[in-house]
Amino acid sequence: MLTNPIIEIRGLSKTYASGHQALKNVDLDIRRGEIFALLGPNGAGKTTLISIVCGLVMPTAGTVTVDGHDIVRDYRAARAKIGLVPQELTTDAFETVWATVTFSRGLFGKPADPAHIERVLKALSLWDKKDAKILELSGGMKRRVMIAKALSHEPEVLFLDEPTAGVDVELRQDMWNMVRGLRASGVTIILTTHYIEEAEEMADRVGVVNRGELALVQDKAELMRQLGRKQLTLQLSERLDTLPTELSRYGLELNADGSELIYTYDTQGERTGITALLGDLQHAGIKFRDLHTTQSSLEEIFVSLVKRSA
Repeated sequence: MLTNPIIEIRGLSKTYASGHQALKNVDLDIRRGEIFALLGPNGAGKTTLISIVCGLVMPTAGTVTVDGHDIVRDYRAARAKIGLVPQELTTDAFETVWATVTFSRGLFGKPADPAHIERVLKALSLWDKKDAKILELSGGMKRRVMIAKALSHEPEVLFLDEPTAGVDVELRQDMWNMVRGLRASGVTIILTTHYIEEAEEMADRVGVVNRGELALVQDKAELMRQLGRKQLTLQLSERLDTLPTELSRYGLELNADGSELIYTYDTQGERTGITALLGDLQHAGIKFRDLHTTQSSLEEIFVSLVKRSA
């Protein structure tokens, strides 16, 4: 079922006073209720893009609407739709967890709702810390408080800017369980991450930003299908010193000790060439004990895309 995008970005550019162009004519729609992963190397423009949508940075050109509200002309209404968890841990060290999360809700003009704050704190395993001062918490707990603050006013869109940077594996798992729960309740999630395996596991769609431009936006599964390469590895019965010339058309690789042959093929090709390869191996008298296939990870695809657009 098609629905109007919750975020519409058109012709978005940002040039800072220094002359650095952080974003160049970005067009992007974020679908309602999806998890969208924004990938890119450091300095690519991911944080600038998020900061503009959240109203923290003014664009040089272009427009952004959040659920139909223009982020410049109708700032309050647009910003009320958004929760932001920034990279930096910034909160009042001397306040309690309960007070700082409750205060964040009040900043958006929302009426007091202790039951909602309790639900958020319990979902983030913060309930037993509700009366603790922020300065008493570990880094991981402070990260949870930042998420609680972002959720305090019941936003429809949640931005997570490198949310699991520097947090332990257990917290990372807790956070992704919470993210899945939020998505199930209708919240749209946009995340930037350096942990590409998280995007691979969590995201519905992936956008790749490089040098201020949106290099690609694609459904994750389709991206991996189109750009992913598969490799067939053959474990040989006897070691080879060199490859027979009649097999040169396959572009085979022989591993260092001559015990494995590696054949790389395009998953989009009409034919994989595997049947022909196996026949030619038999004719060449090359026998193998076992074979297995592997497919490119999203990380490998990402690295190749960045190289291509560099």
